[in-house]
Parts: sequence; structure tokens; C-alpha cells
Amino acid sequence: MELLVLRSWLTGPANLESLVQQTLDDKFDGIEGPIPQDSQQRHLLRRLLQDHGLVFIAEATTGTDPDGSEDWWIPHPDRTIDEHLTDLKWTVDHANEIGAMFVSTMCGYDAWSWQQNVDFFGRALELEQTSGTTISFETHRSRSLYNPWTTRDLLNQFPAMKLTCDFSHWCVVCERLLDTEWSILELCAERTQHIQCRVGYAQHAQVADPRAPESQEALEAHERWWSLIWEKQQQRGMAQTTMMPEFLYDGYMQTLPYTGMPVADVWEITCWMAQRQRQQFSNR
Repeated sequence: MELLVLRSWLTGPANLESLVQQTLDDKFDGIEGPIPQDSQQRHLLRRLLQDHGLVFIAEATTGTDPDGSEDWWIPHPDRTIDEHLTDLKWTVDHANEIGAMFVSTMCGYDAWSWQQNVDFFGRALELEQTSGTTISFETHRSRSLYNPWTTRDLLNQFPAMKLTCDFSHWCVVCERLLDTEWSILELCAERTQHIQCRVGYAQHAQVADPRAPESQEALEAHERWWSLIWEKQQQRGMAQTTMMPEFLYDGYMQTLPYTGMPVADVWEITCWMAQRQRQQFSNR
């Protein structure tokens, strides 16, 4: 089984040529991010990816205002299930145009009822089946999969449902590291399509610096969970597994009071994490 490590579009330059060049310079295998709205930009992205042998995971964010400058990723309470599905369908419809491996989606709404979640995910999986494009659903705060228990119940409800696992969010929601929920982690691992390897802890979805000794317990816990995923993926016969180290500024990175200065360099951490996980994977 081969590990492909991707970099996040959200942490990089907006210019596509610069984005791809930095991806190559730092030896990432591909990019994860939203599909450009502009058709010329989509064609350019596809050409750049093909020319340089890079893979792409298309990111779909539903129920939001992508043009909003603040908290654009938070779903709007008044957005209907149909509107969430329309947002997802746009990315699915354009995924083949870009040559995406699959679609990873931050979708749904944490305030939805059980029946609303069943309705949404049932229709989303119908979209996956009719389109032929794999859809992977992300575990994320403010979204339907914001906690382990709702996720467990939906996985049991929908045997075909696949996950993008970012367990850092659950550490905050549960206010603890997740070894207490090992049976749910095992179920998630059996359904994981993709990993986003941010390191969280009880009070925040991102440690200030995973290289620091005070972050060691959280880092080792997350690596324990990622190793479980790799083990289950290997048992399923997956030829490739994908991982994206997603460390961000944008409120995730802690800052000094008054100055707002970040306490660590996000891109340096991202590259360090990519290299570390390649080594962790190869040593398994």
C-alpha cells in the first residue's frame, strides 16, 4: 500500500502556478482543495496537475457562503437539505473535469435532527452511486459528523458511507483524547477513505506545535488512530491511502496577546508533519 501525502490549497498561494510549484518544491504528492469556479482556471489546474504528475482531491463545502470573508466554512442555519445537496453536486459534477481522485466534503449541519441527517446522507450516497464519483464525508465541528456517536449511528445506518477523518475536531467536542471511544475509532477506520492529520487536544482543534514536548501525548494519540486506519485500509486491500497535514492560521494557530503574532510557523509544521508521517507509514 502506497501513502500519498497532499498539501492543502487553503494554506497556499492563490496563483495556481505558484501553488503547484510550491507543492513540487516541498515534495508533496498532490493537492486537496476546492474546484475553481472559473472554467479557464479549472482547465489550467487540470493541465498543471497532469504535467507534473500530481493527484487532486476535490473539496466540497456545503450550506455556506464561499464569498464571505469571515467564517465562510460555517453552515448557514437557513440553508435547506436541498441547498446542501446542490453545493455537493456542483463539486461532484466537476470532479472528473479536474481529474480528482474523489470528493471530500465538509457537509451537513450539527443542529439537524436524526431524520434530517438520514435524508441528507441517503441522498448524498445516491448521488455518489449515480455519478460514479467517490464521496468521502469529513468529521468536522459545526457539521453533521461533529461527534463520534452521531457518526457511529450514521455509519451503521449507511454501510456504503466513507469518511474523511479529522479526529482533531472530536478532541474538542469530547474534551478529551479519543481512546475512550476505541470501538467507534475502529468502525471509522473500517470506513476511512482519507485522513486530515491535524493534531488536536481537549481544548483546541490544533496544538500550537506538534513538535513541542507538551504536544507529545496528543501527537502519539493521533498517530495511534492513523495507524489503526492504515491497518484497516490494508486489510481492505487499498492500493493507495491519502493523508493531508492540515495546519492553519485562521484562528487555529495560537497567537500572542495584543500583537496577534503566531506562536509557530504553519507551513514549517505542515512540511514537518508530512515528512514524519511518510516515515511513520514506512516503519509500520
